[in-house]
Amino acid sequence: MEIWENTKDVVTTGLDEADLDPEQLEAIGITNQRETTIVWDKETGKPVHNALVWQDRRTTDRVEEIQEADKVEWIREKTGLECDAYFSATKTEWILDNAEPLKMEASRGEDVRKRAEQGELLMGTIDTWVIYNLTGNHITDVSNASRTMLYNIRDLEWDDELLEEFGVPKSMVPEVRPSSDENTYGSTDADGFLGAEVPVAGALGDQQAALFGQTCFDEGDAKNTYGTGSFYLMNTGTEAVASDHGLLTTIGFQMSGEPVQYALEGAIFITGAAIEWLEDVDLINNAAQTAELARSVDSTDGVYMVPAFTGLGAPHWDGRARGTIVGMTRGTRKEHIVRARPCVSTVVQSRTTSSVSSSPTSSRRTSRDRRSTRPRRWARRTPPASPSATGTPSTSCETTGR
Repeated sequence: MEIWENTKDVVTTGLDEADLDPEQLEAIGITNQRETTIVWDKETGKPVHNALVWQDRRTTDRVEEIQEADKVEWIREKTGLECDAYFSATKTEWILDNAEPLKMEASRGEDVRKRAEQGELLMGTIDTWVIYNLTGNHITDVSNASRTMLYNIRDLEWDDELLEEFGVPKSMVPEVRPSSDENTYGSTDADGFLGAEVPVAGALGDQQAALFGQTCFDEGDAKNTYGTGSFYLMNTGTEAVASDHGLLTTIGFQMSGEPVQYALEGAIFITGAAIEWLEDVDLINNAAQTAELARSVDSTDGVYMVPAFTGLGAPHWDGRARGTIVGMTRGTRKEHIVRARPCVSTVVQSRTTSSVSSSPTSSRRTSRDRRSTRPRRWARRTPPASPSATGTPSTSCETTGR
């Protein structure tokens, strides 16, 4: 229950610091870590197992079984996704098959899969879990549903064949609603932690929320976000554009009463997390030190770093890939390794961007050749940050001797 307890703490602390009463809130919106999966008891609301986070690779064996069965393209046609342990389908399947030996003290003793088949358990991504705890309703939005590898993004419904493939009873999956819903997802309980009835009116997966927050409302608009990983999304309008370059076709967002907006996505799993790793192995004392160290040398001196700590995402989708540092000599210093880390992110992100840019929708229409069709109140664009603003070294990533 740690996720829910932390969510309550953040909400109450935010209200206190802003000197606001819950009654002053017009509505609640949720943005969440995508793909992370929870299975819980329908009556008690208690999870049957810890959440499996998006970076969890324990279901790679299952993914390889699907690949050997030649079902990858079948899944991609329905979901727009690569068959990968990244998504929720194999995580849910794993919990149903393995949670019992690792069951939490609060869960009941019956076989977990049997309980799921009897309609006693629910599943969802983090948005669904938070909405359930806020309102008691089992709901997700289209953007999060599209990340489960169980949702048909063209038919806009849970896919019975995929549910059967992964052994997920249909009674477990949430109702799918628009990302912003005038009918709302329900309201908080006046007797709950807020002490007020506040409608929950919207949800978006975090990267889709960034797409929307950067005002990418129209076909051809794109954003790139650097966090734990890097995620480049381009709005493709009402068309689900397939990629020939290892990109994901996904749902961007849906406003209430409007059609679904799709997106192409290039997902890189490790970016900022590589900085954390440098700190974990004592190459740096803090994240800010990376800029100083990287600028202190002219190049990486032939050192290349591939931070595939949780496999590789776009465009390779190799769950067995592992982190690698090559090109080191007796002359290699930590400054070269630190400099190599942002360089590899730049190269991979550049390739991902090029893949998105070569898609059909990109050549038809871009944000530079027309004004936004949205109302003026949505028309502001956030300017790109300068290298100095982000702390990223502006010097060349070129190596010597290569």
